[in-house]
Amino acid sequence: MPSLDVIEVLDWFDANARDLAWRKPGTTGWGVLVSEIMLQQTPVARVEPIWLAWMARWPLPSSLAAVSQGEVVRAWGKLGYPRRALRLHAAAGVIAAEHNDVVPADIDTLLALPGIGAYTARAVAAFAYGQRCPVVDTNVRRVVARAAHGAGDAGPPSTTRDLADVEALLPADPATAARASAALMELGAVVCTARAPRCGDCPVVSSCAWQRAGRPAYDGPAKAVQRFAGTDRQVRGLLLDVLRGSTDPAPKTRLDLVWSDACQRDRCLHSLVVDGLVEQTEDGRFALPGEHRQGVTK
Repeated sequence: MPSLDVIEVLDWFDANARDLAWRKPGTTGWGVLVSEIMLQQTPVARVEPIWLAWMARWPLPSSLAAVSQGEVVRAWGKLGYPRRALRLHAAAGVIAAEHNDVVPADIDTLLALPGIGAYTARAVAAFAYGQRCPVVDTNVRRVVARAAHGAGDAGPPSTTRDLADVEALLPADPATAARASAALMELGAVVCTARAPRCGDCPVVSSCAWQRAGRPAYDGPAKAVQRFAGTDRQVRGLLLDVLRGSTDPAPKTRLDLVWSDACQRDRCLHSLVVDGLVEQTEDGRFALPGEHRQGVTK
């Protein structure tokens, strides 16, 4: 079983937790769900202003479900991975129609919502409803790998092992356990970072197994390095930027200006259509989904 003093991490968290908008008292399950979807693979600094704008505009699932998919994609802005916006829109519709406009607290019910995976369901259950359930992201896995197991970093994910490791660390009291999950995540995000850990600021540095072992380098399987420049992700983003900034469907000639490689550009445009992020009108122009319905090709 892992050995890590979560109480010390909790004390540190109480004194050092970032003042994030979705941690404010009174944040609803909907607010937590929106934040968790937005935070997937996106830094906090980019998420917070957009989260605030969304919650002011769409404070309930039903208010988001009432607008078009295109409006949701437009408001998603530069957060990246815009299919998340469509999944959130779909989930909002189900929550409004089947759950009285209240995000469910039960993990299995959350998992039944469109686009909600195991991590998000557990995060909502813990952070919105104070339940005792392990919430494991990359940051938590790194903290446990170092502090409890003495490894330089976490190896390949193993859902069963990772959940069991964190489950063993959580206090018995549900509310305290939920806060411990947030504290472990925060520690990994701001102190026990991947490239430049600030061990001098760590509340468990004296008992950290990695420190005691002499901070050995990670020797597991190489991790894939994500690049952005020149990728289909970049091209898709450029194409969506044109449509987000347009009040009318855009002709193909305008989209052709965003990228010189015609093969890659057309492939990316086709993938956006397949993913439901773009629709083509009968006259061959392109628009965000659900907008300019007159003449939109099904």
